[in-house]
Amino acid sequence: MQKVSRTFRDYALIFWIALRLGVTSFGGPIAHLGYFHDEYVRRRKWLSEKHYADLVALCQFLPGPASSQVGIGVGIIRGGVLGGFLAFLGFTVPSVIVLILFALAVHSFDIYDASFIHGLKIVAVAVVAHAIMGMGAKLTPDLTRKAIAILAVIAMLFWQSTWTQVGIILIAAVIGIFLFNKQENEGKEAQLHLTLSKKIGAISLSLFFSLLIVLPILSNISNSSWLTMFDSFYRSGALVFGGGHVVLPLLEQEFVPTGFITAEEFLAGYGAAQAVPGPLFTFAAYLGTVIAGVPGGVLATVAIFLPAFLLIVGTLPFWHALREKSSVKGAFVAVNAAVVGILIAAFYQPIWTSTIVEVKDFALALILFSLLAFWKLPSWVIVILGIIGGILLPYINF
Repeated sequence: MQKVSRTFRDYALIFWIALRLGVTSFGGPIAHLGYFHDEYVRRRKWLSEKHYADLVALCQFLPGPASSQVGIGVGIIRGGVLGGFLAFLGFTVPSVIVLILFALAVHSFDIYDASFIHGLKIVAVAVVAHAIMGMGAKLTPDLTRKAIAILAVIAMLFWQSTWTQVGIILIAAVIGIFLFNKQENEGKEAQLHLTLSKKIGAISLSLFFSLLIVLPILSNISNSSWLTMFDSFYRSGALVFGGGHVVLPLLEQEFVPTGFITAEEFLAGYGAAQAVPGPLFTFAAYLGTVIAGVPGGVLATVAIFLPAFLLIVGTLPFWHALREKSSVKGAFVAVNAAVVGILIAAFYQPIWTSTIVEVKDFALALILFSLLAFWKLPSWVIVILGIIGGILLPYINF
């Protein structure tokens, strides 16, 4: 394998781009994939459309925060394990800081009904629509793949559960093995310079499962509230499929009935988590800070994201090797089409249905989408315009 030489500037660029995404990526995990696609595939060309789609498919299949794992995966592909860590750090730190500060002054803020939050939701509509348009054109070029995507949409809308998503991906993979096994798709692509070895991957996966087994045992033996908290957040990050929207109720079950946090405090943080950019898993930073101050916020953040990091480091070396096999290639062709369907379903419910409630909402979404897709304005400009539009919408009456 070709050795890639990296400089401080390369690592600084990985961190800076991830940090910028962490500051501007509003709208939840599905919107994040749109922001990543726009930045890493369209603008930077760090990955091809196919490599990015395969990475998204892999991360959708893994438990944990899919968008964060995609970001970590891009960082690893670009700069090894250190690049993955820097990509994670840049994308995660902004919302962690905001939610820790919010937790320290939870009784002073009231942002639930702020109009700018609605503007940010409309930004998410534009970004996700743009991502679906780009990915759909590349990944569903024929009637067979269009059919797979449509069936995935229908399944996700009628049976909205985490296991439906996993089932769709598994079924699509089996279909792809039979339908696309011998297909010469997209021609020969340049190899990714992935420096992770299978040994590192195996160690990472072993550590993931070891912690999952050992932490509850140590928590029961020990009287340490810190260890108990770490175990709760680690398990929440390790066993949740479907991303941040699914982990929030799981965390409520972990900490409200046990008395670590009141229902009122939990709901206040829940509202704040919807308003900040970056991954929804950073809600753990808020909870940890309410429970045990700033050190608790840092501990909770590390604990809930550690499984995601271990899983993506553990699976990427094997994914890189397996995707070269014809049967695996065929599986990913179909899985990529299914992922487009999953994105469309998430675009409709909850993004569209909870955001576009009036004609003026649709008008603003259409303007932002056009500026992003046709005028090629950068995402951060769209975010600013969305905030301004959200503030002005209540004063616009037809």
